Amino acid sequence: MVNLRLIARLDVKAPNLIKGVHLEGLRKMGDPQQHAQSYYQAGIDEIIYMDVVASLYNRSSLHEIVQRTAEQVFIPITVGGGIRSLDDVETMLRSGADKVAINTAATVRPKIISEVARRFGSQCMVLSIEAKRRPSGEGWLAFADNGREHTNRDVVEWAKEAVELGAGEILLTSIDQEGTRKGFDVELTRAVSQAVSVPVIASGGMGSVDHIVDVVREGKADAVAMADILHYKRQPFSEIRAGVVDAGIATRRS
Repeated sequence: MVNLRLIARLDVKAPNLIKGVHLEGLRKMGDPQQHAQSYYQAGIDEIIYMDVVASLYNRSSLHEIVQRTAEQVFIPITVGGGIRSLDDVETMLRSGADKVAINTAATVRPKIISEVARRFGSQCMVLSIEAKRRPSGEGWLAFADNGREHTNRDVVEWAKEAVELGAGEILLTSIDQEGTRKGFDVELTRAVSQAVSVPVIASGGMGSVDHIVDVVREGKADAVAMADILHYKRQPFSEIRAGVVDAGIATRRS
């Protein structure tokens, strides 16, 4: 396994950093660019910016935030929310993003995955999947528009299809676990990780270092995205990385 990447996820409702539970009940947390700068200085490996209402309002307002961040933060930045076209992708890349995460537009028109991969490279094309366990408890369904819209797609099958189309990475968010601090959905992460050949980022539910260890060892995650634990300063990032390394898991900057 390649070294684990520890990623800070910043959900944005312009101009504010926000945080919710199950992608709802959003609370303002301050200036996203200041938080990104702080996490960079603390040693985070990557940043993910997600505009949580972009698809709802048919726009993305992240390019200015990304541009300011990229002037001071020199680690990979992934941007998602409201990206519907190759022009949108190009705007984000010109603003300083390294990768784009696409969810809603891909569920509507999967061909966009291939278009982005061909023009900008598969490494740039991240499929964002918002997953919710089926009412029966068997498997998961994919949602869009920050968990508002049902896509009628099975998560594992959708992940496989997207990789075949050219997605180079999957950002896998558990709606059930998001914001709960009860741990990642290990079963979900394992199901997707075993089904695809590209890196899978586990997102949603981190409350402690043990949760990272579980989702890496049992869920086979290649990276983890964290938000609540950083935004609320529940534990210094230096301690988080040290705890992961102490558990025997090599990280990007071990």
